[in-house]
Amino acid sequence: MSDIKISIKNLHKAFGQKKVLNGVDLDIKKGESLVVIGGSGTGKSVLIKCIQGLLIPDSGSIKIDDAEVVSATSRHKKDFHAKMGMLFQGGALFDSLSVWENVAFSLLENKNMPREKAKMEAVRVLRQVGLAPDVADLSPSELSGGMQKRVGLARAIITKPEIIFFDEPTTGLDPIMADVINDLIIESAKGLGATTLTITHDMASARKIADRIAMLYQGKIIWQGSVKEMDKTENPYVVQFINGCAQGPIKVEV
Repeated sequence: MSDIKISIKNLHKAFGQKKVLNGVDLDIKKGESLVVIGGSGTGKSVLIKCIQGLLIPDSGSIKIDDAEVVSATSRHKKDFHAKMGMLFQGGALFDSLSVWENVAFSLLENKNMPREKAKMEAVRVLRQVGLAPDVADLSPSELSGGMQKRVGLARAIITKPEIIFFDEPTTGLDPIMADVINDLIIESAKGLGATTLTITHDMASARKIADRIAMLYQGKIIWQGSVKEMDKTENPYVVQFINGCAQGPIKVEV
């Protein structure tokens, strides 16, 4: 049995003339926390959508547990989706549903769990992310940004997924709340033994949650290694990005 959970080989994806992914090669081990860093518009979200099967790449291979995602049938893609959870950048909570209905959404829609049982499960997971039971009946609009992130995290882990995606999990949060969310991400993933892929440009978050960091630039993974290796690297692209320098090989269009 391979210890690789997700294997990506020579992945390409373009939108018209714009090449977003241009030969991505990346392996993620079972139970590993991989963080992909890179500037806005470098293709981090496109990479996640390709792994999830929401976007079809132009060429290349994506395997989950040695099974090919790219050529999978709709039925097999459902099997892949059942292994996945996701915390969206903006929370992406449904305003028309209560907090517990948001958390239990997949239990109600995909597993046809009775509402009473689903609510009990949602309250249990809300407790795990530090939210009291009385939050369950509120609407998302009544919650602070940090609480909404916790609800999003609860929804991501309620099905006990094998793979969890985190899309800019600390965006819009103050530094203290961001650190709280980082701790919850680590606890939740380790508790499930899940493999996690996080995309972020928040280097404090990346340093805290990553077992390994990979940098995406111009459609390719140009560097990967541990946090310690990142701090010692002389790769000019990585050095410029992690230090937030305007001067360097990465040119920002203004």
